[in-house]
Amino acid sequence: MSFQPLGNRVLIQREEQTNTTASGIIIPDSAKEKPLEGKVIAVGQDAVDEGINEGDTVVFPKYGGTEITIEGVEYLIMNSDDILGVMR
Repeated sequence: MSFQPLGNRVLIQREEQTNTTASGIIIPDSAKEKPLEGKVIAVGQDAVDEGINEGDTVVFPKYGGTEITIEGVEYLIMNSDDILGVMR
């Protein structure tokens, strides 16, 4: 993939949710919510300066960012200011 975010933007691939709960209840696709965390795929230079790097797992708000499709894969692009935190 050859996509480079500009400025403080970050390209994120959402993490897949599990289909069952801890107690074994199967969740149908229609009842699933979009995940609120994902893996950073590409980072703009200003976001690197803020401490966000490729490969990080980040948490973001439910309605943040813009969904885009690159080579048939769905991604989320958002400003680094909208990211709530980095999972370590």
